[in-house]
Amino acid sequence: MPVEDKTLLQPNIVTRVLRLIRFSHTIFALPFALGALLVAANGRPTLRTLLLVLACMVLARTAAMLFNRLSDWSLDKRNPRTANRHRLVEKPIVWALLAFSAAGFLITSAAINRMTALLAPVALLIISFYSLTKRFTSATHFFLGLALAVAPVGAWIAQTGRIDLPPLVLGAGVICWVAGFDLIYATQDVDFDRREGLHSLVAKFGVRQSLRLAQWLHFLMFLALVAFGFIAKLGTAYYAAMPLVAAALFYEHRRASELDLAGINRAFFQSNAFVSAIFIAAIAVDRWH
Repeated sequence: MPVEDKTLLQPNIVTRVLRLIRFSHTIFALPFALGALLVAANGRPTLRTLLLVLACMVLARTAAMLFNRLSDWSLDKRNPRTANRHRLVEKPIVWALLAFSAAGFLITSAAINRMTALLAPVALLIISFYSLTKRFTSATHFFLGLALAVAPVGAWIAQTGRIDLPPLVLGAGVICWVAGFDLIYATQDVDFDRREGLHSLVAKFGVRQSLRLAQWLHFLMFLALVAFGFIAKLGTAYYAAMPLVAAALFYEHRRASELDLAGINRAFFQSNAFVSAIFIAAIAVDRWH
C-alpha cells in the first residue's frame, strides 16, 4: 500500500491537512529565515518579532502549498505518484484553508512593520506563482527557489525594515539550492511530465544532464553560503560548519546518481533537512558565542 494510502485511513483531519501540505518539509526554508533574522538582530531578536516571523513562515508556506494542490488537482489525480493526494481533504475545505492562511499571513505581516506590510502581497504572489510555471516554462525549478528565497529576505526586513545585501546573497544561495534539489526530485516525474506536456528541465534535457546541472547549482549554493558569511561578518563557527554542508550535498548527489527512487526520496529529505539544520546551528553558535 502506498504511503499516502495509509494516511487516508486516519480520520484526523489535522493529520490529513498536514500530509497534504507536506508540513514536515517546512524544515527546509524555516532555518534560513531564522538564520537571516538572527544575523540581522545580532543574535537578539525580540520575542515578538521571532513569533511573528514564525507565524508568517507557517502561514505563507501553508497558503502556497494549498494553492499548489488546488492548481494541480486534476494533474495529481493522473500522476501515479500523487494519485491519492486529492482524497486527503475535500476541495471546499482546501479553498477555505487557503483563504484563512493567506489572510492570516497578510495580517501577521502587517503587524511587524510598514515594509513587511507593503511587501506581503508581493511575497504571496511570488510564492503562489510557482505552481503555475510548469505549464509554460522549463525554469519552474528556479521559480520554486525564488519562492523559498522570499523567507530569508522577509525575515531580514522584519528585523531591520529594509533590504540589504546579505539576505539577497543568502536568497540567491537558496534559489540555487532549491532549484538543485527540485531537479533531483523531478526525476521521479519525468515520464509523466512529458506525457502531460508539462515543462521541466528534466523533461527537456533528460535525467543525466539535469542531475549534472543540479550538482553545479549546489556548488553555487555553497559559494553563496560562504559569501553570505563574509558579507555578514560571521566567524569561525560558521565557516567550520561549511564542510558538513558540502558533505550532505555530496551524499544527496551520490544517492541521486544511482537513480533509485526510494533512495532519492530518503536522500532528498535527510540531506536537505541536515543542510538547513547545520546552517541555523552555525548561525546560532556564531551569534551567541
